[in-house]
Amino acid sequence: MTSTDNNKRIAKNTLFLYFRSIITLGIGLYTSRVVLGQLGLSDYGVYNVVGSVIVLFSFLQNAMSNATSRFFTFDLGTGDFEKLKKTFNLSVVIHIFTAFIILILGETIGLWFLNTQLVIPAERMGTANFVYQLSIISTCIGIMQTPYVVTISAHERMKVFAYAGLADSVLRLVVALALGFAAFDKLGFFAFLLLLVYLIMTLFYQIYCHRNFPETHFKWFWDKKMFWERMAFSGWTTFGGISAVAAIQGVNMLLNVFHGVVVNAAFAVMQQVSNTVVQFTNNITTAISPQITKSYAKNDFDYLHSLIFRSVKFMYFLVFALSIPLILNMDFILSLWLKTVPPFAVVLCQWILVYNLICTFNNAINISIIATAKIKKLQIMAFVFSASNFITIYFLFKNGFSPQIIPVVYSIIAVLGIIFSFYLAKSYIRFPLIKFCKDILVKIVLVTCIVLPLPFALSFYFKGWQNLLLTVGAFFILYIPCVFLIGLSTSERNFLIQKIMTLLQYKNN
Repeated sequence: MTSTDNNKRIAKNTLFLYFRSIITLGIGLYTSRVVLGQLGLSDYGVYNVVGSVIVLFSFLQNAMSNATSRFFTFDLGTGDFEKLKKTFNLSVVIHIFTAFIILILGETIGLWFLNTQLVIPAERMGTANFVYQLSIISTCIGIMQTPYVVTISAHERMKVFAYAGLADSVLRLVVALALGFAAFDKLGFFAFLLLLVYLIMTLFYQIYCHRNFPETHFKWFWDKKMFWERMAFSGWTTFGGISAVAAIQGVNMLLNVFHGVVVNAAFAVMQQVSNTVVQFTNNITTAISPQITKSYAKNDFDYLHSLIFRSVKFMYFLVFALSIPLILNMDFILSLWLKTVPPFAVVLCQWILVYNLICTFNNAINISIIATAKIKKLQIMAFVFSASNFITIYFLFKNGFSPQIIPVVYSIIAVLGIIFSFYLAKSYIRFPLIKFCKDILVKIVLVTCIVLPLPFALSFYFKGWQNLLLTVGAFFILYIPCVFLIGLSTSERNFLIQKIMTLLQYKNN
């Protein structure tokens, strides 16, 4: 398959995923509003912090997922079908083992932490424990889903992801609406219904893969050499994953200890806003990730570099277009979205969007490093920087700092992480850093500097709907021509013009 065919496939897959994201975004935002309204600030905060206990152990799931994705996609790229079957079967065995470990950790360390360390109203401890048990089961089900999801991604069946994402969002909306009819404890009922959603989606992925991919017909398989090869890879991703989870869920627990469950609700809103924006960048990441791994497997470094260049640029411009209007109108948007806006939510949401914008430089680079399987230094870096987030925030809270400091710390440390990732990429995949700065970074900086001043100046003088209309209007009046004339290359502009002309001719006919 030529690079042109690959580019068309990436574009097609990205469109499928964007279609899913736009619809699930609307459904997800409304679902969050309904859930927060039904549960209230306190129970919403309890659900968030209880779930974070079991998520702390999800570093094992993330490590196994990364290993499965890398080796399965690599084998698919080399065309070795027999090895592909062995990789899948061994991956299922490993994920069964991982689920068992998480179950043990959850029922020992996690249960102790929930009942002795977290600050939860006494009258809600019984429900908190019930929700916790359901969260453990949901996590184990999600772990068993991973090899099948990875298979669909490696085969680049993004249309399936789009439909599955829509189904998942609709089911979660049904769950939220069902809370209004609950005649008993809504928090426990909510956790139980979400468990059913996990189960339904897992069954869907398994049935689809079994019917469409022969290599997913599971048979017990064990190979000591292959196992330890994957464990060596997973060991380092586990090392980095522990700190990455701690940077989010560990900080969520610090919030609980120092500021209580109401601020946990604000943190949950921040995560919802962040996940909404990240979902759009993940569309590009999901679409290009198989191509990055396959191009590395074929030693096609020119195409690999071009994929990274374009993905960084498009991710940044996408998140930039989503984030700036939100940042300038966050207080008004949250008041429209939520019936009750938790304390600190506005500032937390504004800064987490800045953090997400910074992280767009890192996604494709890290995928390319993972493709090489030389991840030791990358994961040590992840451990150092993510642990720095947790430790820094702990000492700041200890000295009386506000929760608003969290995403500021995230952003500063993220910049250091990006610098190190680019250094590794230059060594591992011959990444042309100087060319990247000339062709991509300069364009990003120019567009940012030209577009930002006017909408930010307007936001100081207007409020409410007036501010929303004026700042968004001013932003896109500057953003669209700047990205077109400065951000895009000549070939990208010609391609876009050609597509627009084709669409216009199609409509005229």
